[in-house]
Amino acid sequence: MNTLTRVLIVDDHPSFRATARALLQAEGFEVVGEAENGVGALQQARELHPDVVLLDVQLPDFDGFEVATRLTSQNGAQPAVVLTSSRDGSDFGPLVAQSGAKGFIAKGELSGAALKAVLG
Repeated sequence: MNTLTRVLIVDDHPSFRATARALLQAEGFEVVGEAENGVGALQQARELHPDVVLLDVQLPDFDGFEVATRLTSQNGAQPAVVLTSSRDGSDFGPLVAQSGAKGFIAKGELSGAALKAVLG
C-alpha cells in the first residue's frame, strides 16, 4: 500500500502556508498541520508525528536552524526537516547541513518533485 508522506508546514506567513498546503496536497502529500513559529513547530511535531517538516528559516521566535536542530536531535522517530526561505540557499552557507536538515528549497521553487528530490 502506498502511504502518503505526512507534512507539517512551519511559516509565519499564512499566505505561504496556504499556498504550500494546496501545492503539496495536489501533488500527493498529506499536510497534517501548520505552525507559525518555532514553539508551535516543536509542539505540532510532537503531537502529529509528521514524516517531513517544511520549515521556514526566519521565524518570529527562534530561527529555523534552531528548530531543525531540536527536531533532528530528539530521541525516537525524527521527521525529515527541509528548510525553506524566500532567500537563496547559498545565503546560509553551512547552516543548513549543520542543523541536521535534509536540505533546502527556495520558496519560489517549492513543488512536490523538489521536495521528493531533497528527501531522496
